[in-house]
Amino acid sequence: MPQSVRSFAAVSSLLPTVTIIVPARPGESRILALDAVRALDYPRERMNMIVARGKQPSVQRNIAIKSAQGDLIYFLDDDARPVAGALRRAAEHFSRADVQMVGGPNVCPVDAPWIERLFAVVLSSRLAFGPSRARYLPVGDIRESSEKELILCNLVARRQTLVDLGGFDESLYPNEENALMDDIQKRGGKLLYDPDVIVERRPRPNLKAFIKMLLTYGRGRAEQFRLHPTFGSALNFVPPLFCVYLLAMAVLAVVAMTKSRVDWLAVAFIPLLLYLLCVVAQTAASSVRHGFARSLAAMPLIVLTHIFYGLGFWRGLFTRLGGKTARPAVDVALEQVRW
Repeated sequence: MPQSVRSFAAVSSLLPTVTIIVPARPGESRILALDAVRALDYPRERMNMIVARGKQPSVQRNIAIKSAQGDLIYFLDDDARPVAGALRRAAEHFSRADVQMVGGPNVCPVDAPWIERLFAVVLSSRLAFGPSRARYLPVGDIRESSEKELILCNLVARRQTLVDLGGFDESLYPNEENALMDDIQKRGGKLLYDPDVIVERRPRPNLKAFIKMLLTYGRGRAEQFRLHPTFGSALNFVPPLFCVYLLAMAVLAVVAMTKSRVDWLAVAFIPLLLYLLCVVAQTAASSVRHGFARSLAAMPLIVLTHIFYGLGFWRGLFTRLGGKTARPAVDVALEQVRW
């Protein structure tokens, strides 16, 4: 055997085995992640893939975890397309024994429709999503991170850690990974964010779907806080309080006009004016990366993001909660993908 072949085989044998888990709907014929996985720069003999078909992704993932054989599990969404070197780069970080999860951003493809690229501007803006913008944009360097920056559609984890912790809390969809990451950190495990562990994934296709996503994210975060409260969730109370402020402003405007006390209204408008100045500043900052026209068009979407996330959060504060078995049993079919 030539020396170069022996060296390649030796390097490959040092890489951890990986099971790639992709939840999909029953009958879904085209899984975009599949072609991208086949193009990964990773030894075929050291990875396998499970497509878990069902109607509740956290349940699908939990069932697939029980059938996984790899040292690591790479979670992808069905429409997430990892770049060729993403898995190899992520796997190398697990040479550190304390690293339990590694993730990176899911970015909007450059050939996505204009409206989706507009949503990408909002998702990657600091004012709209705070530290979570790193989920949608490569930000900074490799670093120890938290659930604020990692996302389940592009996440690598130690299989044994997932098994030991019982997998995802199925009552928390879509925030099941966030609670699990918090639990891992409480136990001393490390989470790493690598801006070069990238998948391409298109945002929501229209405004209705984008608003529905915001409502769902807000609800999920509130439910997570109720079941697994942490100080890190304090920032998520800002949008729901903003909604209360807007409602109070509307009431105050009626009262002020009735009593001819416009001076009340002027004082109450000061926080709103400061907020709008922040939106303008964010637009200017976004224009450096995304261009002025697209950033300007995204301005009202930033405001809508805070409003609908806040409304979803309020809803989540009052939804019925339960444990990991709170959801009814669902049928899940596992498919082993062959190379």
